[in-house]
Amino acid sequence: MVVVVAIPATREPLPLLIAMHGLGESLKGPTAGAKGWLEDYHLDDAIARLAAPPITSRDYQGLGDGRRRAELNASLEKTPYRGLVIAMPYTPNILLPDRSLDGAEALGRFLVETLLPRLRAETPVIPRAEATGIDGVSLGGRAALLVGLAHPESFGAIGTLQAAIDPPEVTPLVGRIAEARTKNPELRLRLLTSSGDFYRGTLAALSRALKDQPHELRIVEGPHDYIFNRGPGAYEMLLFHDRVLRGEPAP
Repeated sequence: MVVVVAIPATREPLPLLIAMHGLGESLKGPTAGAKGWLEDYHLDDAIARLAAPPITSRDYQGLGDGRRRAELNASLEKTPYRGLVIAMPYTPNILLPDRSLDGAEALGRFLVETLLPRLRAETPVIPRAEATGIDGVSLGGRAALLVGLAHPESFGAIGTLQAAIDPPEVTPLVGRIAEARTKNPELRLRLLTSSGDFYRGTLAALSRALKDQPHELRIVEGPHDYIFNRGPGAYEMLLFHDRVLRGEPAP
């Protein structure tokens, strides 16, 4: 396994986010794949812009009509972005060989048993589950959801961006979410999709099926493509975890 870690220049302990990339990067192999969020999705640009708002249409890759950007900018004016330690592991293709909901078991063991202890020993993170989040896009969103639900005691928040979920998986996922909440009632869950995401219908169906289970479904503008990852996806992921891992409301 290869993991790239972005650490802000601060001595203050920070929340920790594990962010996983999509299918395209998994096909590049561990070394290039683990750099996906930085080299392919330009996450460092989003981090820099959040630290120096306002977020512009150019930052958002021209997506949307500006209303969601205005909300985020108003939120940033009230509470500035404070930063996260972001660990970006190589995400293997857990869609193969049989697209099982148990396909992330080995990945989850690595993240929880090997990566988390090392990050807490070697980086300036707050060493508590409630200050630890997991998120990802497409394949990575599927991985984040499955790993987070399998290890709810290890995370304070699970986020997903355009998670690769199929309609037959909705009912079993509802059961897994309910079971995870019995182990961690405070676990935060967000499902984020977009206008051009081909998983949008399934994620909306999952949200409806959750009924009274606390969660957020957010639909923003954009395709299921790199332009989304570099624009709304990156900004939404960073700001969500910057807030909720500090016990604050999502923006």
